[in-house]
Amino acid sequence: MKGVPLSRKRNTPNRHNLQLNCNILYIEVMTKDEKLNNFYNQEVPWLASLKKIRALLKSTDLIEDVKWGMPVYTINNDNVVGVASFKQHYGLWFYQGVYLTDAGKILRNAQEGKTKAMRHLHFTEDDIIDEKLITSYVDEAIQNARDGKKMPVVRSVKKVLLPTMLKNQLYNDAQLKLHFTALTKAKQRAYADYINEAKQEATKRKRLDRCIPFILEGKGIDALWKKN
Repeated sequence: MKGVPLSRKRNTPNRHNLQLNCNILYIEVMTKDEKLNNFYNQEVPWLASLKKIRALLKSTDLIEDVKWGMPVYTINNDNVVGVASFKQHYGLWFYQGVYLTDAGKILRNAQEGKTKAMRHLHFTEDDIIDEKLITSYVDEAIQNARDGKKMPVVRSVKKVLLPTMLKNQLYNDAQLKLHFTALTKAKQRAYADYINEAKQEATKRKRLDRCIPFILEGKGIDALWKKN
């Protein structure tokens, strides 16, 4: 277990004492091996099964790591499978499980309706670990990772809500609309938020009029505060 600085406090110097005394507090941080050791020695009814799964995973080309407080096994820096243990169950989480054949239809969606790629094998205290079955799923997951099978991350783009005054201005000014739509969504949102934050209509109008020249120049709202 390693000690790392948590905070540093310095005594304020005065004219009679220019020397600074540093008091460093340390917090104990577990190493990766210590975290793994704790996980695989926890007091749960299925501890023997967890150790069996670990031995199986370590017999492959996967690299053992710890992420998000749980053992994660990677290949070429890609997360392939994780092991988790809860109050009522434990299991294997396949990060790109959607691409597994799953002939037995035993994989579960990690979070129905939200999770796109992750699937998991769910076990309880009464389940018997089928090493041959698990090995087949793990081997396929490893091969899929090597083949680059990975679901792309689709990030939702937050819709830009334009204030009515700006909408009307864009509707009546084709040139302004052309330049505004050419801006990135982030820049559009910054202008919209700046105008919307004003409480009074007169202030909104003043802000809009101030923004128009910069919009026509294709600049972001930060240009409002830059000195010439």
